[in-house]
Amino acid sequence: MRATCCGRHLSGAERISRVEDIPALTAALTERAMSHSARIPDEVHCTVERLDASEILHAELPDITTWDVPAWQAGRELAGRLLKNAGVAAHVVSRSLACLAEGPAPDGGVMRGAMVVDRLSGERLEPDNRRGVRVSRMDVAPDERVALRNLLDKVGLGHHRVLEALVLAGKVLKAPGIVAELCWSDAPDYVTGYVASPIEGYQRITRLKETGDPMGGRIFFIDRRNWDRDEFIAFLEQRGVLFHGKPGINPTRTWRV
Repeated sequence: MRATCCGRHLSGAERISRVEDIPALTAALTERAMSHSARIPDEVHCTVERLDASEILHAELPDITTWDVPAWQAGRELAGRLLKNAGVAAHVVSRSLACLAEGPAPDGGVMRGAMVVDRLSGERLEPDNRRGVRVSRMDVAPDERVALRNLLDKVGLGHHRVLEALVLAGKVLKAPGIVAELCWSDAPDYVTGYVASPIEGYQRITRLKETGDPMGGRIFFIDRRNWDRDEFIAFLEQRGVLFHGKPGINPTRTWRV
């Protein structure tokens, strides 16, 4: 599902579903688009595609850590440290944080997809720096979704954004050549973001921008040794991935500058 208003992306979501569940799921996603907190969309598009079950990758979700920070400045400092720990060069970290905050698209706006950045040089490698690279065709296994939502509810992570970000980050961390991901939302009222890496998992940071800030997006940091851009993009955009089991949930940590 993709909803737009005045030509700009407003909301989106996707699921992997059994055929018999598609009508109800389509209705639920449409209702979600129409009840967006910011504005009513001009257009809502729901697309249904058949996936070959034999081609779906089955995987486990990354562990979750939540970092409580007092302000967005502290959040970005922490994000920078986590990215450096994952192997991203210091000058690439600072440049990437600034680019995401200022607007990475050619017109200084928000991109539809993600930036792809070399971890050592900082070179941008996405084919189209307006569109970026989209991540699609991933979900929690249908029989396990309720149990996972209940688990997240119990630890105060029941918002749908947490589950969707966790699933997306989980797929990104399976992509060939990935070193880390940085993300915060372009929704003005949602200030939490995350850094994800294959070693440390999904690390939520409670504040990565000021309330009311319309900027946001995501960056995939990659290691170009034995990396193929076409293979990387094809995996993220085309390969179906279903997640099973429950992620480990670490105690909340506090970061103070």
